[in-house]
Amino acid sequence: MGKGQGKSLTLNSAFRVGFTGTLGVGLAFGLITALQSVATVIIYIGLALFLALGLEPIVLWLVERRLPRSLSVVLVVLAFLAIVAGAVLLIAPAVISQIQQFIGDLPDIVASLAATGWVADLEQRFTGAVDLDKIFANLGEWASDPKNVVSLGGGVVSIGAGIISFLAGVVIVVILTIYFAVTMPTIKSAMLSLVAASSRPTVESVTEEVTRSIGRYVLGQVSLGIVNGVCSAIFLTIIGAPLPALLAFIAFLASLIPLVGPITGAIIITGSCLMVSPGLGIAVGIYYLVYMQVEAYLLSPRIMKTAVNVPGALVIIAAIAGGTLGGVLGAVVAVPVAASGMIIIRKVVVPAQDER
Repeated sequence: MGKGQGKSLTLNSAFRVGFTGTLGVGLAFGLITALQSVATVIIYIGLALFLALGLEPIVLWLVERRLPRSLSVVLVVLAFLAIVAGAVLLIAPAVISQIQQFIGDLPDIVASLAATGWVADLEQRFTGAVDLDKIFANLGEWASDPKNVVSLGGGVVSIGAGIISFLAGVVIVVILTIYFAVTMPTIKSAMLSLVAASSRPTVESVTEEVTRSIGRYVLGQVSLGIVNGVCSAIFLTIIGAPLPALLAFIAFLASLIPLVGPITGAIIITGSCLMVSPGLGIAVGIYYLVYMQVEAYLLSPRIMKTAVNVPGALVIIAAIAGGTLGGVLGAVVAVPVAASGMIIIRKVVVPAQDER
């Protein structure tokens, strides 16, 4: 009797353990699926909070001038939207027309590229191994077919749906940014209320330093991007580079990613100019070599100042890791996240270790 009861209890316990484990796995799988389904919403919230922190230094500057916080936020957001709308109205028509021009000229670009001297030199060097004539012929045929060009964007329907989705996302991010900017003190107070009273002064100090660091970083990086975009537009227009507005826009977007971004943008722009003329590509390459030195030693120290105190190696690692995990947005956010981690280590972890 005792043996039977012991055996029955063992089986019962095994069933309970297995059932509980299955429920745990199912719950974890359901949670992961739910997070994946709301990943876009999480990105919108994170981007809006990031922008709100970026606008916070300007809002605080206006609040110090005795303007109500709500009015300060409205003024800052309206000014921000006016600048963005003005830039879009000035740049978007030129960018769209130049993209259309690029698509129309793509077969001629491929043909002229196949006729350049360095391609002929490569063909002589790799005779029998690689048939460059056939490669460029196939590429020219592909570029000449409008269906293939349209398929780059996933088709007209996909492009239209993407534009609508993008505009909806912009509206959502703007609304959330305004809300976070207005209620930023309330959000901070609510977070501090969850911390033990004895730790609140330290947590509050670290939080303020982190928010100031992120705010200064956002403003500084956007300023560097604007400088790079404007200078690129002027230089590319003067030397007669193809699609100057589009290439300048690429330079602006690339500059939002620290260290890695400007180099990547310079490579893309230089490569685009090399396809038209080797001399033009060399001139653009020299310009960006000079500009990156000016940005690194003159512009960046003055604009960024003490925005983020992160070693260069860690900036590169953070940008690459962020880009791998979250694309362009991840690369942009990764550096202030790394800076925040260093602030926490310096303000919390190191003092705690020193007290031991």
